[in-house]
This record gives sequence, C-alpha cells and structure tokens, in this order.
Amino acid sequence: MGEICRKFFCGLAALAAAVAALVPGTASAAEWVSPPSSADLAAAVTAAGQPRAISFARSNFRQVDHAKPGRIALAGRGIPVYTLNPGFVAGAAGAPAGVLGSIAVTATTDSGVKATLRASRDSSAPGGWVVANVLSGNDEEALSGKLRPGSVLLNEPQINGWYDLSPAGVVLLQASLPQSPVGQFVPLPDYQRAVHDRYADKLPGSDYQHRGGIGFAPTAARADAGPSVPIVAGLVVLGAAALVVVVVVLRGKRPRAKSR
Repeated sequence: MGEICRKFFCGLAALAAAVAALVPGTASAAEWVSPPSSADLAAAVTAAGQPRAISFARSNFRQVDHAKPGRIALAGRGIPVYTLNPGFVAGAAGAPAGVLGSIAVTATTDSGVKATLRASRDSSAPGGWVVANVLSGNDEEALSGKLRPGSVLLNEPQINGWYDLSPAGVVLLQASLPQSPVGQFVPLPDYQRAVHDRYADKLPGSDYQHRGGIGFAPTAARADAGPSVPIVAGLVVLGAAALVVVVVVLRGKRPRAKSR
C-alpha cells in the first residue's frame, strides 16, 4: 500500500509540473530577458532627476500645454521597457524576445500633466545612465500596471505595439496597428514566427536596408537635433501578398526633447 501511495503522489506531482509548464507566466521572466539590476534602476531614476533631464521635461510640457510648467515631481521608480530583439526575429537559438531598451520614469507637473523620461545606458560612462528623450503622457507607467505577475513590458516599435511578455508568450496591450487581438494570449513560438514573417528580411544589414528601406528599428530611444514630434516608423507585412506598408505613428503627440 505504501508503494502504491508513493507512486500515486509522484504521479500527481509530475502532472502538476506539466500543467504549470503550460500556464502562461508561471516561470520567471528573467529566464527570457536580462533584467536591469537594482543599481541600474536607481541610476536611471537619478538620471531623470538631473537638471538637464528636468529641462527636457519642461520643454516637453511647454510644447504640449503651451504654458510654463510649475513644479515637476518625479516618480520614485523606474519601469524597464524591453524592445523587440533582432536575434529573436531572426530565430537565433536561445535569443530572448526582448532586450532592455530603456528605463521609463514618469514626471508630473503640479497641474497633473504627465510626461515620460526615458533613460538609457550612457556609453561614455560605464554603469551610468542618461535621459535620452522625453515623451508626453505616461503610457509606460499605465501599461506596466496591466502586467501579469512575472511579466515584463515589451515594445514592438514598428507597429507601436505594447505587450505583456512572459516566458510562455505575449498578450497585446495596445498597438497603433494591431497584428493580434488586444488581450489575446499568443504563445512565444507563434509570436516568433509572426515577427519573423514581418521583419526577417528587414533586419540590420539586410539587402532591403542597404537599398535605402527604413528597415528594422529595434531601439526605442535616440537623440534628436532638437525638440520635435516623435514618430515610430516601421514596415509591416500584411496579407498573403506580403504587401509592405510603411507605418508612421504619432504616439499621442508626444514631443521629444533634445538630449545632446
């Protein structure tokens, strides 16, 4: 009887493990992405509080509200934002779906208007972070509140798409050009095939890019010559005929401030 009970409970344990492997979000997201350290998060928040970064935020608020902002308060936490990984698109073995693109910090005026300061690694200072641009609104903060436990926020910039990314798959949160229904879970292998179909021939170094195409834009933040309205540009393959469409998306009229 003891041996029968032992086998019975061992069988239950194996069944439970198998079921857990099928449930989205049961594993740690760190198995699929490289999370920032606590030091990185703290450094990004510190960078957002620097006078230069605050001046970018003030410029953004003036462009949006056409009025001089009052006191600006910064959130005390940074939100890691991952962007679609070219290696994942290409199907490289073990490549995570997302790579860390920036850490977002929300700024709020005393009148309640919000903007997002995006901090990225400072190439001139190992271990340092610098605010690369400022966007109006607080999309990153709002969307991070919708993430399931263990998930991270993934941006597919070509369609201005935002996903809940877990080791098991993605759930579209919002997009300017949705390629799957909002709220629908898509297993990671299916998502990899989808983005491979959309972008594999447009990756850095591709013939398409060499011929002058917009190509694949995996990074979320870059410096501009001056304040302007940010655009997210990409190419999306639609339909059986693989029609290539150039998509230019204005993200809520979020002016980008000069970073250097």
